[in-house]
Amino acid sequence: MRTYQVLIFVLIFSLLMAAGVTSISPKMAIALGVGLAIFIACFVSTEVALYMLIFSMLLSPEIVVGRVGGRAALGRGVTLRLDDFLLMLIGFTWFVRTSIYKELALFPKTPLNRPILYYVMVCALATMVGGVAGRVEPKTGFFFVLKYIEYFVIYFMAVSHITDRKDIQRFLVAMLATCAVVSVVGILQIPGGGRVTAPFEGEEGEPNTLGGYLVLMLSVVAGLFLTSESRRWKLILGALAFLIIVPFLATKSRGSYVAFIPMFLTLIAYSEKRAPLIATFVLMLIVSPFILPQSVKDRIKYTFTQRPEPGQIRIGVIRLDTSTSDRLRSWKNVLTRDWINHPLVGYGVTGYGFLDAQFPRVLIETGVVGLAVFVWLIRSLFVIARETYRKAKDPLFRGLSLGFLAGLMAMLGHSVGCNTFIIVRIMEPFWFLTAMIVKIPEVQEAEAVAVPEEAVV
Repeated sequence: MRTYQVLIFVLIFSLLMAAGVTSISPKMAIALGVGLAIFIACFVSTEVALYMLIFSMLLSPEIVVGRVGGRAALGRGVTLRLDDFLLMLIGFTWFVRTSIYKELALFPKTPLNRPILYYVMVCALATMVGGVAGRVEPKTGFFFVLKYIEYFVIYFMAVSHITDRKDIQRFLVAMLATCAVVSVVGILQIPGGGRVTAPFEGEEGEPNTLGGYLVLMLSVVAGLFLTSESRRWKLILGALAFLIIVPFLATKSRGSYVAFIPMFLTLIAYSEKRAPLIATFVLMLIVSPFILPQSVKDRIKYTFTQRPEPGQIRIGVIRLDTSTSDRLRSWKNVLTRDWINHPLVGYGVTGYGFLDAQFPRVLIETGVVGLAVFVWLIRSLFVIARETYRKAKDPLFRGLSLGFLAGLMAMLGHSVGCNTFIIVRIMEPFWFLTAMIVKIPEVQEAEAVAVPEEAVV
């Protein structure tokens, strides 16, 4: 376009914007302006959009925009966050870019495409059947299924953009920087008493969510630390690990403490530095009663020392607290009583009462078909991470894949008493990390081809 054409376009656009701004409230004008700026930035550079998304995963405020029905929602509002709007903008601009540039694939081919597609289809089918049968409130089911799809959109967008080692390294640094900020915010909450939660969680925080996120990122940091060949990076990663552990303990999340065990055992099983890790694990078991904060020890002991209350489960002479008893009772009710009523595709997403355990929830909401596909998806993640770690030669790739493998095991441990795989603040970074792991073999292959060519030149 010629200069005068650009000037005319800018002038007309400015007049239209000025006319629009005068007819709406200042807050709405600012929101639209920010949205337009983000849209332009996302369209011009997908990388910039992904960086914004990484930082907003844990550092964006929540907004309750309405009430939803359904027993699984417990009367809670539909919670939207900045990254939800950001993801919609990024998704729309990515769709536009793929329409314009035919060489870009909307859904790149990856080893996870089939299990992801089938899982989304089962969730949608089960929810539609539940809606027709009157078990699912349509609006509630729609929003929850949409949340599930959101995680996979993040995965595909990241896979589409990552092309080389520098992309993986930069995105990983951004995720670690975000984790450092979240950890500092958590540490600043400790003097106020109570349990530490993630930033901007509204009136009711979820310490278990922050605990799950921190143990996931701690897994990645540990994997990178064990494979790093740079003393400087080891110091940085060690400091970050300490920064994570402090708020992690302050969450007082017993489910997150449990998740730490399979994470550490996975590092022992697959790391080449097995002997030092075993020694560290034994040392932690010996000294933890003496160095752990009293509040953490009291929280752990509370599982068995809560004063007698109705609803507690007794196992011999051991009496479990009401929270643990409720989780065990929900497992029993699903497996021995309620699941058989709708065994194939379940009650539908949100069609059953609230259930704070991942695998029983998948079974009761999507039936044995949904559980089978979900297990297939988890197994695929495990196999990809394990094989990537075994074949990787670059310390960065080895550390990232080892950390992700340990993080996956941690999430499975965390999901015993929590809906880990549908929690936004855990699954958004989890699926972004998944995209990096899936791209590592392709990046390594491209580098292997490029090196001989450079040598010939």
